[in-house]
Amino acid sequence: MIVLDSPLYLTLLFIIPLIFLIRKIFKSALTGPLRFSSASLISSDMIKKGRLKKRFSSFIQYLVIFLIVISLSRPQVVKDLQEKNIDIVDIVLVIDISSSMLATDFKPNRLEVVKKTAKNFISKRDGDRLGILVFAGESFIQCPLTIDKDVLLSLMDEVSVAQQSYDGTAIGMAIANATNRLRNSASKSKVMILLSDGSNNSGELDPSTAADLAKQFNIKIYTIGAGTNDDVSFIPGRGYIRNEIDEKSLKAIAKKTGGQYFRATNSDALEKIYSKIDELERTEVEIKIYTQYKELFGWFLIPALLLSLGGNILERYYFKKRL
Repeated sequence: MIVLDSPLYLTLLFIIPLIFLIRKIFKSALTGPLRFSSASLISSDMIKKGRLKKRFSSFIQYLVIFLIVISLSRPQVVKDLQEKNIDIVDIVLVIDISSSMLATDFKPNRLEVVKKTAKNFISKRDGDRLGILVFAGESFIQCPLTIDKDVLLSLMDEVSVAQQSYDGTAIGMAIANATNRLRNSASKSKVMILLSDGSNNSGELDPSTAADLAKQFNIKIYTIGAGTNDDVSFIPGRGYIRNEIDEKSLKAIAKKTGGQYFRATNSDALEKIYSKIDELERTEVEIKIYTQYKELFGWFLIPALLLSLGGNILERYYFKKRL
């Protein structure tokens, strides 16, 4: 956008018509006439050339005045510039894959519902780095921190229940492993979303100590207890198992690290929980707007000076006008 910083100078343009009127009114006084005994002594071609030279000289003078006045009004190009500072969030999804995740209280089973909900969560996160860590009796990094959603979604599809030799629920070790992935992150916000349907019964590190470790690295942990309120749940091929969600530990982990604890008793509740966490942990975008001014007066002043100089040279050497 082009604006004038000093538009009042445009009033000086009245000088142009004023000069024109003065020359018109006092024409005879401003010129030095030559008298000839007969007009036939001067050819019509000479008269035309004389008038043309005069009009050209006047046009150059008016144009110079016009350009000088425009340059005095200081035309500027104004451009708004935006600077964005984006504070991304690093998130590790920590998912229980012990055999109890095959329970059918969530249809078709807990693990499939968790995978579907986690994929929806991943799809909504733009610009953030996410990782996937799965655990049973041991923990495994399924996908390191990345912004590639296609890779995350593909690897989430490959998540399955742990083999019987790795079965168990090592919540403490899962937190420690995820902390190791996040501790060197330069991100302002580091988050862990831990989902489990059982209680810590494996591993060398208890959940409370692991939560203390995460807190030291400013890692916030949201915990989710997945499973119905029934005493038992059915697992195909194994029969009924007892529901043993350690809500006390999950609540303590969340509280200690500044997160929140959620309880998901069905698939709809789980979807709402992930949506809630998505709202709580949003990427911060700081936008600073700067206004850039580019002066244009030189584009008018310099041509005015060149035209003035060129006009004087033409009048003195070509039109033979003496100073």
